[in-house]
Amino acid sequence: MLLSEPLLRMEGISKRYGGVIALKEADIAIRSGAIHAVLGENGAGKSTLIKIMAGVTAPDEGRMLLGGKDVAFSSPAAANAAGIVSVFQELSLIPDLSVADNIVISNPPRRFGMIDRRAQRQIAEEALNRAGASDIHPSSLVKDLPLSRRQMVEIAKALARKPRLMILDEATSALTRSDVEKVFSVLKRLRSEGLALVYISHRMHEIAELADDCTVFRNGRSIESYPAGTKTDHQVVELMIGREYKSVFPAKPGVEANKAPVLSCHDLSWGGRLADITFDARPGEIVGVGGLDGQGQRELLLALFGVLRDIKGDVQINGRGVRLSSPKEAKSTANSIALIPEDRKTEGLMLSMTVRENLSIAALGSVSRNGIIDRGAEAARIDELLKLLAIKAATIDMPVSSLSGGNQQKVVIAKWLMNRPRIVLLNDPTRGIDVGTKQEIYQLLRKLADGGAAIIFYSTDYDELIGCCDRVLVMYDGTVVRTLEGDDINERELIGSALNIAARPAERRATP
Repeated sequence: MLLSEPLLRMEGISKRYGGVIALKEADIAIRSGAIHAVLGENGAGKSTLIKIMAGVTAPDEGRMLLGGKDVAFSSPAAANAAGIVSVFQELSLIPDLSVADNIVISNPPRRFGMIDRRAQRQIAEEALNRAGASDIHPSSLVKDLPLSRRQMVEIAKALARKPRLMILDEATSALTRSDVEKVFSVLKRLRSEGLALVYISHRMHEIAELADDCTVFRNGRSIESYPAGTKTDHQVVELMIGREYKSVFPAKPGVEANKAPVLSCHDLSWGGRLADITFDARPGEIVGVGGLDGQGQRELLLALFGVLRDIKGDVQINGRGVRLSSPKEAKSTANSIALIPEDRKTEGLMLSMTVRENLSIAALGSVSRNGIIDRGAEAARIDELLKLLAIKAATIDMPVSSLSGGNQQKVVIAKWLMNRPRIVLLNDPTRGIDVGTKQEIYQLLRKLADGGAAIIFYSTDYDELIGCCDRVLVMYDGTVVRTLEGDDINERELIGSALNIAARPAERRATP
């Protein structure tokens, strides 16, 4: 039962795309001064719902009331004018423009018919301060900022429009832990100022910390709305997936200690960012990489995939010394390495191309003869991977951009599995996808390991490292400060090691 008359009410909202029903008679009520979490698997209808709220698309049926009055937005500009702004998971920033230019791009301040640069900078500074990102310089080019800082600019851009209702779609998925804490502080302050916030996240701990009201969507329908904190995580997940929620992580069968490593690194170093990294990865093993974000984890994966130049140290694959000077060499038959990148939109997929083209691009050499693609071999391998990863696509000749986020991520993974790699590097692969798809990816990783692959799995989610990994390399300041195994893979040890604080032996023994 909502405590006050909602600012925004949507009733009986339906939307179809051809024969696909994206929303069916969905209802939701958003009140001022509250954070409303929208929960559901990818493809549940969340994105369509917020696109209708934001004026990106129009519903086929139903009504929307803002402040008790019927509204219909013909464009995002119309929604913005009514006080509804969005921060989408896919950034809308223009890389070659400055931070200030991006923040005021829709309505720059003018003086004598020209853009008032002083006023523009003042607006940008105020918006960045309000977003908890005062360390970002308004004159910086967006393309020079890391992904997490760009996301903060996106939030500042939304706040500069002085909204009544702000929609955040996985707005923290690209952020570092320190930035997430800043955003949480900002959202709580905005709530206290009376702003209505719609918050979409697959991270249940974020929902627990922030949300006042929750609505669960499944298969395009609004299943249930309830006050935050009145249901357990298991109950919420069962509402989302429509079936009993079983163990998230597959069992760890254990790895034979006497197996020869498929990958060995000794004193791996690079340009002041990586220092003296030494570890082995055996076939059948999932080796986690943890630590606070930005401690060299991504650089380690890039080094192993041949992206970085002038790497120092020794790398061996199956006991054979190698020099990985390019991704082409890394993914060759001799080395058989695959890298699942961090950002599926910009690094993993060609969004305008088809599912088939995206799946085949990394494996053209293995499905071609004399420079001509063997369509039979290609189709057989694609069909095998579509079934293995349960990718939901009406046809493989549809644009990959039309798939849900979870299915897009599966395509990124399947693309590299086309080569049947023996070493799989994963860079935070479950960021921004739903709990059901995460569970499928965890099962897949264990299946790949059971098939003899060595998995190097970087994750910013401690639960994933604890649940999935046989060992965890914790990185700090570009080096591995500790390797956790067995019962030592727990949250206390992960956090302590990430901060480079060595736990006392008695503490380690007492850790459950």
